[in-house]
Amino acid sequence: MEVKEQTTDLQNLEDFACVDNQGSLLQPLLNGESIIGIDDELGVTTCRRQKMVRAKERCTSNSFSGSNETSQLAIIGAKVSHIESLDYEIIENDLFKQDWRARTRIQILQYIILKWTLVFLIGLFTGLTSIAINMAVESIEGAKLGKTFYYMDNNRRAIAFIIFGGINLALVLFSVILCAYFAPAAAGSGIPEVKAYLNGIDAPNILAPKTLLVKILGSIGAVAGGLDVGKEGPLVHVGACFASLLGQGGSRRYHLTWKWLRYFKNDRDRRDLVTCGAAAGVAAAFRAPVGGVLFALEEAASWWRSSLLWRAFFTTAVVAVVLQTAINQCKSDNCGMFGHGGLILFDIGDVSVDFGLSELFPVIVLGIVGGILGSFFTYLNGKIVRTYSQWHSKHGPMAKLLQAALVSVISSLCMFVLPWLATCMHCPQNLVHWDAQCPTKGESGNFKQFACPSKEYNDLASLFFNTNDDVIRNLLSINTPNEFHAVSLLIFLVSSYVLALITYGTAVPSGLFIPVIISGATYGRLVGMFMRSLNGLKKLDEGLYAFLGAASLLGGSMRMTVSLCVILLELTNNLLMLPLAMLVLLISKTIGDLFNHSVYDQIVHIKGLPFLEEYPEPYMKHLTALDVCTGSLVTLSGLERVGTIVDVLKMTNHNAFPVIDDGDSISKSPTFFGLILRSHLLVILKHREFLSSKTIVSVDHAQRFTSVDFAKPGSGKGSKTVDIEFTEQEREMFVDLHPFTNTSPYTVVDTMSLAKAFTLFRQLGLRHLCVVPKTSGTKPIVGILTRHDFMPEHVLNLYPQLKQSRWKRLRLRPSIIRRATQWGSFWKMFKI
Repeated sequence: MEVKEQTTDLQNLEDFACVDNQGSLLQPLLNGESIIGIDDELGVTTCRRQKMVRAKERCTSNSFSGSNETSQLAIIGAKVSHIESLDYEIIENDLFKQDWRARTRIQILQYIILKWTLVFLIGLFTGLTSIAINMAVESIEGAKLGKTFYYMDNNRRAIAFIIFGGINLALVLFSVILCAYFAPAAAGSGIPEVKAYLNGIDAPNILAPKTLLVKILGSIGAVAGGLDVGKEGPLVHVGACFASLLGQGGSRRYHLTWKWLRYFKNDRDRRDLVTCGAAAGVAAAFRAPVGGVLFALEEAASWWRSSLLWRAFFTTAVVAVVLQTAINQCKSDNCGMFGHGGLILFDIGDVSVDFGLSELFPVIVLGIVGGILGSFFTYLNGKIVRTYSQWHSKHGPMAKLLQAALVSVISSLCMFVLPWLATCMHCPQNLVHWDAQCPTKGESGNFKQFACPSKEYNDLASLFFNTNDDVIRNLLSINTPNEFHAVSLLIFLVSSYVLALITYGTAVPSGLFIPVIISGATYGRLVGMFMRSLNGLKKLDEGLYAFLGAASLLGGSMRMTVSLCVILLELTNNLLMLPLAMLVLLISKTIGDLFNHSVYDQIVHIKGLPFLEEYPEPYMKHLTALDVCTGSLVTLSGLERVGTIVDVLKMTNHNAFPVIDDGDSISKSPTFFGLILRSHLLVILKHREFLSSKTIVSVDHAQRFTSVDFAKPGSGKGSKTVDIEFTEQEREMFVDLHPFTNTSPYTVVDTMSLAKAFTLFRQLGLRHLCVVPKTSGTKPIVGILTRHDFMPEHVLNLYPQLKQSRWKRLRLRPSIIRRATQWGSFWKMFKI
């Protein structure tokens, strides 16, 4: 059988990368805003435009011999890696059907019990990890601030800064070294990677054991090192890593395996467990169990069902119990500062939330400005992350170290120098704050003395010299109308906004929730101070304005509504804020959506991950499934020669092949029997169950194969063609593929609209969608649609004329501003 050579069709790239015959990357050249390649698991050489590109001319002919030319490339860590798609389809072949029929009630009960046990363990491990991270961060922060204030009180300010900046730099470099040299996939938030995995994208090492370890240790170093990052994104990634590790039965590479978890070695069960892990991460980060479930539903998961809701809720309930037990225990045993305020809970439940129509106007303004600031934050964040990514790729790990060291020094300088710009303020007379001491000289507190006289405090130092959790608690404090000066808040707003921008993209585990909450709360408190200075607008406390400001900036950047609303309400313990929080979130999300995507969707795009959006593009309604299917199919016969199978597997990296039966005496034309996976072919070849002649022999394959043999391997490497050697005699033998072929793959007719095929593909979580002809007498199958065929970059490259019908977001350009100015002049003509 002839296997036609395929060429790569890369869009929006000025330079490409060549791959050798082992699939290794050669000459990675990143000269574009994102890496957008071609799917590596296209089961057939179809749905491709046969077009030569400059990458073909740059690489030698040997470089493309048998290589994966249709591989999808994405940025994982700082390097370009091959990625694959996950397959949630249920395989229906003779072997699996017999295995289902043979399962007893005890085995089914064992499966159910194991699944609930796993989600319990996910919640337990995620909760314990959150406690460990918080205790480590607060212990390190306490020791650092204690030493700094000791030398400050003794007027040895230079030594105080050296200790403060030196500890921060050491912690940041520790985190960067781990991410740069041991687990590059652990850098960043982790939420975009988890979101991409739950969309059906399997990128290498994003859920590996070493990524889990580096994520935990790196989060401690980055947060305790004074960077403007949070630990909530890394905790979502940590929960997903725990779920993946448990679901795949451990790690064979690190000799941690459990054979009794063989039932979960498939993408469907792992997807459910990773979804529960993502929910557990949010619950552990914010002590918001219901918010964690809604976050997984609204933001993380692409597929959802009612049974998954129960398991996710159970997982977050376990997390909540673990955290509350640890907090109560630490309060009695005095576990550092952890029991006092380690896990953020900003209780503003005692404040009045009476408001009238006059208060709705500033709330609406908060939402509008929050949406604009959030979209602007997303825009600048994308530019900076692209710059960092290109610089890291060009100069290697040392660039990561230098860039992180520079950000650490800038952050330390801002935190140490800017408080000197503030003036000392007198301590309030009647303290009703959670920290009833003024001034505070210890590691935490709301009224930092910071070289001020007795009974006075530095409000800007109270924001800079604190843990992120205490900073938010200070900004959301209620019944403290004159606690902060407006100039101090303005300085802190600008510095926190800028530091959050330049820090994200550094090669450390970093979350965006906390920096955005801090900037939003500062901006909200400023608005609250202004509004309360006006007569008749004093019903809402400044702390409540800070709460609404945080909600508006979160909505403008994250673009979530329901989950954010519930998370914030669980954090503040005040259900009376629900109407205002809903209003602010809806307005800010609507405004932000006019300009760009959410910050996480933008990171997914920058990394080049082929994420399938919820709805198809409008122009897909004008195309059919056949319109994106070009090229020749690589097919196998029901009774295929061993040598042919080996050659096909070596010459292609496709992951599925149509099985075609030749016509019989009744039907002259060939028939499409089904689809067989590459991994299943490797298992068959490894067992060497061959036939000496091209005749079907009745064999009970259930005695020679089990479903465990065909289970998907974990994060380690699976079987490869190069690992199996055959003699010339074996190559001339035959294999009966019928018992191992999925006889009922999802199929669509070639006249179905591409939009409808997209909806079917995404909703079912497919990896391959077969396209069959509507009329008889032609080929039994005309192509296979994969994830890449639905990507806008690929479709618009085939049909450039459709770019005009693609929906575009509103962009702020000078022409728009000039038009707005002209319209303003036009309306002035009617004013008298």
